[in-house]
Amino acid sequence: MTTAKQEWLDVALKALDHAYVPYSHFPVGACLVTTEDEIYQGINIENASFGLSNCAERTAFFKAVSEGKREFKHLVVAGHTPEAISPCGACRQVMAEFCSPDMPVTLLGDNDSIKETTVGQLLPYAFTDKDL
Repeated sequence: MTTAKQEWLDVALKALDHAYVPYSHFPVGACLVTTEDEIYQGINIENASFGLSNCAERTAFFKAVSEGKREFKHLVVAGHTPEAISPCGACRQVMAEFCSPDMPVTLLGDNDSIKETTVGQLLPYAFTDKDL
């Protein structure tokens, strides 16, 4: 594993400590890497009105996009799950909006559980601008 990739894993894992999860107690952390090697950390942020909560993956994407970033090369998602964590459907659709189907995604769980996948594998029949 490259030093850079280990840094990305560490960023996602450290994000778990900052997640705002007073209701579910289910922290999730993310590390989104731009093609320019800039790192955007994301956490899940809950709200008493549950529909207003935001996932870690979307937090990272929205932070990056709000700063003008549009090209990404890797996403790491971490959670305290027995197996590698699985992103929700909304996050998968946001990934499909901003990333190529072949962009790598690394999913982490407890006990060194890790899964390497891609955006396209996570959402093989994504709704895109070609469907409009």
